[in-house]
Amino acid sequence: MKIAFISLGCDKNRVNTEQMMALCQAAGHEVTGEPDGADVAVVNTCGFIDSAKEEAIATILEVAPLKETGRLKKLLVAGCLSQRYQDEVLTELPEVDGILGTGSYTDIVSAAEAAMAGETPKLFGDIDRTVEDGARLVSTPSYTAFLKIAEGCNNRCAFCVIPSLRGRYRSRPMESLLAEAGQLAGAGVKELILVAQDITRYGTDLYGRHALPELLRELCRLDFHWIRLHYFYPDEVTDELIEVVASERKIVKYLDIPLQHCNDGILKAMNRRGTKAQIEALLGKLRARIPGLVIRTSIICGLPGEGEAEFEELCEFLREFRLERAGAFVFSPEDGTAAAKMDYPPREDAERRAEVLTELQAGVMEEFSESLVGETLEVLVEEALPGGRYVGRTRYQAPDIDGVTRFTGPQGLEPGSLVRVRITASREYDLEGALEDVAGQ
Repeated sequence: MKIAFISLGCDKNRVNTEQMMALCQAAGHEVTGEPDGADVAVVNTCGFIDSAKEEAIATILEVAPLKETGRLKKLLVAGCLSQRYQDEVLTELPEVDGILGTGSYTDIVSAAEAAMAGETPKLFGDIDRTVEDGARLVSTPSYTAFLKIAEGCNNRCAFCVIPSLRGRYRSRPMESLLAEAGQLAGAGVKELILVAQDITRYGTDLYGRHALPELLRELCRLDFHWIRLHYFYPDEVTDELIEVVASERKIVKYLDIPLQHCNDGILKAMNRRGTKAQIEALLGKLRARIPGLVIRTSIICGLPGEGEAEFEELCEFLREFRLERAGAFVFSPEDGTAAAKMDYPPREDAERRAEVLTELQAGVMEEFSESLVGETLEVLVEEALPGGRYVGRTRYQAPDIDGVTRFTGPQGLEPGSLVRVRITASREYDLEGALEDVAGQ
């Protein structure tokens, strides 16, 4: 049987897709990324906010016509959309032949075989007891891989449905993580990206302590060149963790810290632990201890309780702290969340505010990019183009988020190479430069 996989949404979802791919391959089935010509297509969905739901449904409807022409036999839908809308997916999308919730990734083989036998599998395992260990068929380029260190979330932010889709916070055992990381390093991975809904809480459930610093020290012993950290919840960042990030050479000095807002009233209403003063103190401590640190954050415009005064406070906060990367998003009132029942600004006001923040932040990012002109930076080569032209990323550019670095050099550089590039210009989110040497390898 040939089984095609399409992964949508976050990098954590991608890891689950890779697990399903490995299970199918181990069962003797052929795995592909192209649904045209497959026996079964599996769309692993996100269902977090409206835009993610829309993308998931659009992808399902894009794949489904292949069944009409006989170029695809069965279509399965997995992941968060299935988990959230267990009844609606099959009734409103008759093109779908079966569904798997977030607690049933490991049932993918039996689900595919059942669908091919004419059944309509509906599999929903315990989302608090998912198996996160086991083999993966890594789908990223050979030089980059994700390591999911925990599943679920206990934060219960008032605007977020993740706990109901992914379950309680569950750290993976350190031994399992180090074994998996060792395999990735042995396979030639140079950039390891740690992911979880909240990596700073790692170990608190399993060991009764913040174990991320210990895990990072052990990972730094392995043969990786860069180790990236996504995502830091601000209220669980310890002094020990800051020290490890500052002192370990392999850890990229780039932190994704989802702040969402700075107003105390809004933070409290959204069940975000911590205050504006505590956020400011943390940012100051990070800047002082980690010179050259790049901080990414996400901001939600139009949260319940946000009037013009609260929004101006947010703008002033961003002007003062000049976070190098910040994405502005419009509040999405999600069914089943406390925030959806609160009073929130009209969507048009939220959209206008997001545009204002985006423009404000564009100036900050442009200023940061311009500050790099004249610097020589290490670059991970991702693509070789004709005529000695290349595309890569610096430490300050996370994959698929922050733009790229385009540079010139002699022909023959392979993707995955680490080189040193002198930055000669900045173009909005991208950098341009010329190769100096390959000393970074």
